[in-house]
Amino acid sequence: MNGDGLFTFPGPGRIAAYVGLAALGFVVGLAGALVQGGWFPAGLLLALLALGGLCYGAVVLTRARGGGLAAATGWLLAVLFLAAGRPEGDFFFGAGISAYVFLLGGMTLAVICATVPKLPQPDRPSARLGK
Repeated sequence: MNGDGLFTFPGPGRIAAYVGLAALGFVVGLAGALVQGGWFPAGLLLALLALGGLCYGAVVLTRARGGGLAAATGWLLAVLFLAAGRPEGDFFFGAGISAYVFLLGGMTLAVICATVPKLPQPDRPSARLGK
């Protein structure tokens, strides 16, 4: 299929961008998990701002919601990897408000950024008559 229907397959450049954004989301998830517990109020805010900036920046960069979705998927994989219990019974996230705000706030930010209602439009002349 060459994309004549409703769905067009992304090219190799866009696929590489999505994989790179997912890897960057994974790194932001790992770093955010470390920072949010280390410096409680400022670290939590920094981790959530980093995720929001990455997801929205990915939407703007790729000019598609798939970019934000790819970054959010990488973040979610990192958080799920760190949230899983170990055989020894250890957990990476402590049972505190910071961890819960990081997990739920991060998921909320990722969904908001991946479902931006109107994508930023490139600079071009207006199509309205009389302008």
